[in-house]
Amino acid sequence: MDVYWLEQTEADVPPDDDWLSASEMACLNAMRFPKRRSDWRLGRWTAKYAMSAFLNVPNDNQVLAKIEIRPATSGAPEVFIANRPAGASISLSHRSGTALCAIADPGPALGCDLELVEPRSEAFIADYFTAEERAFVTKASAVDQSTLVTLLWSAKESALKVLHEGLRLDTRTLAVSLPEPIPFSAQNDSHEESLDAAVQFQSDVWRPLRVGCANGPTFHGWWRRMGELMRTVVAAAPAAPPASLHQPHSRVSG
Repeated sequence: MDVYWLEQTEADVPPDDDWLSASEMACLNAMRFPKRRSDWRLGRWTAKYAMSAFLNVPNDNQVLAKIEIRPATSGAPEVFIANRPAGASISLSHRSGTALCAIADPGPALGCDLELVEPRSEAFIADYFTAEERAFVTKASAVDQSTLVTLLWSAKESALKVLHEGLRLDTRTLAVSLPEPIPFSAQNDSHEESLDAAVQFQSDVWRPLRVGCANGPTFHGWWRRMGELMRTVVAAAPAAPPASLHQPHSRVSG
């Protein structure tokens, strides 16, 4: 399974709206609050721009206006081109003026999440994490805990999108594991696990993760932190590391 990803920021979104379809314009005009409108436009722009790259079609406004992102009955986004299914699975997430879109060929479900790395309370960890995850967090130094907690939480959010459940499902029924050991910062006692936190978590590569569902399947995914944002992508089938849609790829437009 090949997964592709693309990010855009609010600064990338055009000031006009002629890249939206008529039905999308009607949806936008029904939104009252500027923040909601801004987030919605950012998500739609990112998804359309990503789809144009995924399909190797021009990203001019006339083409983008024919690409529509519609919510399924579950709330998950679906892509249509000229009112026909686009033949792709996508997932969207946005945070702090940045949007992430993950795309794959239709088939196994896909989920992505974008989270701001920030401290979270002990009550949050107790409410949403399994006993094993809580024990894992306690091994990390204070400087690493915010990143680790954000990573675990983001992986759960991505898996919930794969399941089309959202937070209706108890997140403690999802267990996140990291196949590759994470070296903790030098504040820990173990010399063998010491590494500067900036080197540890700031990386140009995607690292693997797994999310096991209680009495259910195990999902495969990837995580990456750059700057203050954590990204996770989870799929219902094993996948290669996500490939950037900013780079040439091997798909051929149909």
